[in-house]
Amino acid sequence: MSQATPLLELRDVAVRYDGVITALRGVSLAVPRGAIVALLGANGAGKSTTLKAASRLLGAERGEVVAGQVLLDGEPVERVPPHRLVARGVAQVLEGRRCFAHLSVEENLLIGAFVRRPSRGALATALEQVYERFPRLKARRRSAAGLTSGGEQQMVAIGRALMAAPRLVLLDEPSMGLAPRIVEEIFAGVRELNRRDGVSFLLAEQNAVIALREAHHAAVLEGGRIVLQDSAAALAARDDIQHFYLGGGAGADRRPFIDAHRVRVFPA
Repeated sequence: MSQATPLLELRDVAVRYDGVITALRGVSLAVPRGAIVALLGANGAGKSTTLKAASRLLGAERGEVVAGQVLLDGEPVERVPPHRLVARGVAQVLEGRRCFAHLSVEENLLIGAFVRRPSRGALATALEQVYERFPRLKARRRSAAGLTSGGEQQMVAIGRALMAAPRLVLLDEPSMGLAPRIVEEIFAGVRELNRRDGVSFLLAEQNAVIALREAHHAAVLEGGRIVLQDSAAALAARDDIQHFYLGGGAGADRRPFIDAHRVRVFPA
C-alpha cells in the first residue's frame, strides 16, 4: 500500500435517510495520513452525516450510503460493521458527547478499549496516556460522568475514543456549547495527538476560525454537497468563509454560498 493512498477517502458518496431524504449528494474528499481535515458548514449541511457515512453508523438512524464508495487504506468498507472499523483504527466522537452518565469517568474510558482487548498492562498505559492529555479527568476519575461539566464530558468522549488506539478520529462538533478556554484545551489535545502520535482527524465544526487554525485541509458543505475545498490556510484567508458560516452581520447576504459566489461544486 502506497503512502500516497489516503487513510480515508469518500468517492461520490450519496446518503439517504428512510429511503427518501437525500442528505449527501456526491461527496468526495480524502483524509491523508497524519492530517487534520475540517468540514465546515451550517447546521443541516451534512457534516455529521459525512462522518457517520465514514464510520458506518448511519444504520442507527435509518440512513444508508446509496451511491459511491467509502475507502479505508484504499479498500471499500461500506459493508464493514462499525465495530470492525473500530478494530481497524477508526473511532468516532459523536456530537453531544454521549457519555454513560451513571458510570464513572474512568469506567467510560475503559469501555473504549473493549474492542481491542488489551492486556492489563497495556490498558493501564493507555489510561495514563489519556489522563496525561486531559489532566482534569484524572482528578474526576471516580466521579459519575453525568456530574461532570460539559467540557469534561467532551474530554471523556475523546478519551474513550483514544482508548481504542485509533489511527483516525472522526470528531463531531467538539466546541459546541463550551467556553473558549475549554475549547482551547480540547484542541490542544487534538493538536498534540496529531503532531506527536500521528493520529489523523476528520473534524466537523461550525467554528470556522478554530477549525481552520488547526486543520491542514478543509471542505465547505452546503445542502449535502461540497461547494469548496482547499488547504486550510487558503480558506482561512477568505473573509467570506466567516461571513457565510458564522452568520455574517446585520443585513448580510443570506444567499447560499454556492449562489453568491458561483463556485463550482466539487466534484464536478
